[in-house]
Amino acid sequence: MRTVRHLLEAKSADIYSIAPHAPVIDAVRLMAERSIGALLVMEGARLVGIVSERDYARKVVLQGRASADTPVSAIMTSQLVTVRPEDTVDYCMAIVTDRRIRHLPVMRGQDLVGLVSIGDLVKAVIEDQQVELDQLQRYITS
Repeated sequence: MRTVRHLLEAKSADIYSIAPHAPVIDAVRLMAERSIGALLVMEGARLVGIVSERDYARKVVLQGRASADTPVSAIMTSQLVTVRPEDTVDYCMAIVTDRRIRHLPVMRGQDLVGLVSIGDLVKAVIEDQQVELDQLQRYITS
């Protein structure tokens, strides 16, 4: 059974973040530059939220706010669901599907160690299913 630790080992170790007082336009620029869908919101070494493209669309664009005048803290999600490196992909998939969220910060105790997205989870599930299919194919044909 694959764990979050396996997912983090397979992807870039980069963790992108922004301060809660930064203007939303800076968050949007950073997400665009890095081709990512969300940023962790950090106050020093403490995780205080997450801001995503969805937050931007719903809370800035659709409400007619100005990206340069709105702080990240005004639109970020502060009620975070986090996972641990030893949690399984299946456990994480249940969380993201049941709660309809796209990103899970990964914590080891109080330390932030990464971020997994629904895309990371879906990719892992598909890869695991392909391995099982290949094994069944070999069994059937041998």
